[in-house]
Amino acid sequence: MRFKPFFASSSKIWEDINWVYGIEETGYSGWEISADGRYRLDQPVFRETIVETLESTRLKATIHAPYSDLNIAALNPQIREVSIRQICSCIAHAPGIADTVTFHPGYLGPAGKLIPEKVWELQKNALQEIDKEAGEHGIHACLENMPAIPDLLCQSPYELEGLTEDLNHVGMTIDIGHAHTTRWEKNFYPLIGSAFHIHIHDNHRKSDEHLPVGSGTVSWETVSEQIKALYQKEIIVIEGRSIPDADLSLQTFMRWFS
Repeated sequence: MRFKPFFASSSKIWEDINWVYGIEETGYSGWEISADGRYRLDQPVFRETIVETLESTRLKATIHAPYSDLNIAALNPQIREVSIRQICSCIAHAPGIADTVTFHPGYLGPAGKLIPEKVWELQKNALQEIDKEAGEHGIHACLENMPAIPDLLCQSPYELEGLTEDLNHVGMTIDIGHAHTTRWEKNFYPLIGSAFHIHIHDNHRKSDEHLPVGSGTVSWETVSEQIKALYQKEIIVIEGRSIPDADLSLQTFMRWFS
């Protein structure tokens, strides 16, 4: 099969790592590490456990940087600097585990809503710092589009493309589930050919439910046609909440993407 399915679960970040063996047993090629909680790469004991677990399986890895409580476009300089540093630290600790790190954009805080052009400028500056860090460590950093939640940046494909087009080491992660919650879903399709990374999961368009693939209203026939025609990479990350979810998603994935 051309595509390699990976599985990610941000809901598992406080659980014992033994759940990861279920990813391989279910039939996945890899694991996207949600690098938070007990999976932070900047904590030596956690990183060592991750490396040992991967070495005991045939799983390959990609990484999703921390995002909870962070805002890389914050007007407050201390919050912004800490947020950028968290992502850069994840990138710096990624070599030896993976060469791809997905991260989230910032968002408009209460004061930022009054001066969105300033928030955009700060977001661009943050990406330049992240781009430099990624280049120094040989990492592909990927900015991800966001779901239809008020004040989040990068809900539209035009923001995602505009923020990454002048950077050397920051590309795009296109999240199909997120795009499905917005009015921009079909507008993301032309970007698939230049995307470095893809996330898939399902929902009923009203909220970012992260359901198993095939359990919502995403048109997987249409999506798979677009991805098969345009996507230049091999890895497709399926996001879910449990190994049973992973199993359901993989069954649908094999039907549409094989």
